[in-house]
Amino acid sequence: MNILPNIKIIGLALFFEKQKILVIADTHIGYEEALNKQGILIPRLQFKEIMKNLEDVFKNVKPKLIVMLGDIKHEFGTISKQEWRDTLNLLDYLLDKAKVVLIKGNHDTILGPLARKKDLEIKDYFVVDNYLFCHGHKIFDDQIKEWKKIKTIIIGHEHPAIGIRDDVRVEKYKCFLLGKYRGKNLIVMPSFNFVTEGTDVLQEKLLSPFISNINEFEAFVLGDKVYNFGKINKFRE
Repeated sequence: MNILPNIKIIGLALFFEKQKILVIADTHIGYEEALNKQGILIPRLQFKEIMKNLEDVFKNVKPKLIVMLGDIKHEFGTISKQEWRDTLNLLDYLLDKAKVVLIKGNHDTILGPLARKKDLEIKDYFVVDNYLFCHGHKIFDDQIKEWKKIKTIIIGHEHPAIGIRDDVRVEKYKCFLLGKYRGKNLIVMPSFNFVTEGTDVLQEKLLSPFISNINEFEAFVLGDKVYNFGKINKFRE
């Protein structure tokens, strides 16, 4: 399904058909090890899930460029053993498919050593044609010389999901959000992370400065296919 003209939803990724750009957000590699350190014992299966889902994505598209939209690794102040191993393996895999651009997320304070291993530059934001790619935790309006020509902004950061309620039971599903920021289209991507579904946009507070009124956003929910639930305020009703 196309969320906007030229922009297709492929699993948890976006594919820009004309530019042949694939976008992936918020892999949070190393999240399980961080939880294990806190005493939350979960199996470290996420990297296998990431690779399995990427394989499914690449069966459908052949990008020329891959944009990693921030929060590639999870730990703020260090690089864990799992992060060293799995992040480098992920970058090797992606670089074998296409060129890679790394966008800095709020969790990527110590991403530099990993990027340098693969001779990759880390950017705060990235502009192609009339598209702006950034993580979503900071606004760069005043710094972007191409701001006037930007028509669509793509962010991650929020890990949006929709909680479907049946009596007392709640089932969460990852989703894309489509709304507006200062008159421009704004797409919020779900996390390419399989430890949790994400933030229930119907119940939980959102953090990105790009999002002011979540009720005016459309939700594209991921199940056995992509479902357009329409605007959040209509869905609440």
